Amino acid sequence: MGQDPGGVVERYLDRLVAHDWASMTECLAEDVVRVGPFGDTYTPKDVYVAFLSELMPALPGYSMRIDRVVSIGHTVLVELTEIVEVAGSPLETPEALVFDLDDDDRIAHISIFIQRLGETPAMP
Repeated sequence: MGQDPGGVVERYLDRLVAHDWASMTECLAEDVVRVGPFGDTYTPKDVYVAFLSELMPALPGYSMRIDRVVSIGHTVLVELTEIVEVAGSPLETPEALVFDLDDDDRIAHISIFIQRLGETPAMP
């Protein structure tokens, strides 16, 4: 592995928030697979980048706070919080993302998991 895997992921997230699609795209493998929190899947790279470049600019007041990055070999785990404005107030959504890198240190797979705040689980 030529570079810090966490660094590649942090650069990807930074460029995503900045809407720097060209630099963000350099972090992705051609056959990247992104699986969202609802099972929604985008692949390959051009389809995924088209999805992001349409979605991200449409999110009012969007920002991201990275809380933790853990690298284990070719896998990077990230805890973050995404913030969007809903009805004039910020809505925070805590998430966990799992990134798998290929042998060229590019992101090959992304799995996104969200926490559903404010919901009380049913007790048995």
